[in-house]
Amino acid sequence: MSDVWIISGTDTGVGKTVVAAGIAATAGARGYRVAVIKPAESGIPPDAGIESDIEAVIRLAGPAAARSLVSYPDALAPLAAAEEAGVVPLAIGDVIEAVRVTAGNYDLVLVEGAGGLLVPMGEGGWTVAQLAVALRCPVVVVCRADLGTLNHTALSLEALEHRAVSASVVVGSWPDEPELVHWRNLTDLPGQLDGVVPAGAGALEPELFRSRAPGWFTARLYGRADPGRLRLDGVPGPPPPWPVDAFPPPWPGEA
Repeated sequence: MSDVWIISGTDTGVGKTVVAAGIAATAGARGYRVAVIKPAESGIPPDAGIESDIEAVIRLAGPAAARSLVSYPDALAPLAAAEEAGVVPLAIGDVIEAVRVTAGNYDLVLVEGAGGLLVPMGEGGWTVAQLAVALRCPVVVVCRADLGTLNHTALSLEALEHRAVSASVVVGSWPDEPELVHWRNLTDLPGQLDGVVPAGAGALEPELFRSRAPGWFTARLYGRADPGRLRLDGVPGPPPPWPVDAFPPPWPGEA
């Protein structure tokens, strides 16, 4: 029986594609035959010379198979992009069938969504959350490290819990020089933290990306990172001193 994971996020631009590539590379290093499906991608005009998400996954991870089902030129939610392009929106049944057929031929299928869990994806306004319920598969929630991430991550996890869908949390872009807010967010993030991907990972050379990726994820996502260290010292950069360390002494002459 193949594993199927949906890669979603708290927002657009949080690093879903790089995380999908990282998991694909990590599982591939363990001998899994990995397929990646992007149901719908928008913001890719024909002949614009823009690398699509699937092309980025292929470049970075080299999975056994990877494809987009539909692509739209306007950078909008997929349903809106389909309407603006004057084409029939993607049906959720077509996505389910594509995943079912692919899962019969590969060990792991990664399905990368668009935007967040409740973005209208296609015909009838179906969402990635509904797709997860239909596929009965877990979801990777990719989040930011910055201020605001606690609320966004908690809302995404609550939406999945309401639908009885299990989830893993992955930080999609951990800064090279983390500040107090980043460390504090890492400590306080809700849910099961199963990965921290460094900023700029998508710009690495493919060979380097594939060699480093297993260290970004825990065993649940096919990697080797220690879950107990991810929130402590298992990520780049030293934690900053507490602000009190920088305060002047309260009284003149007091050391």
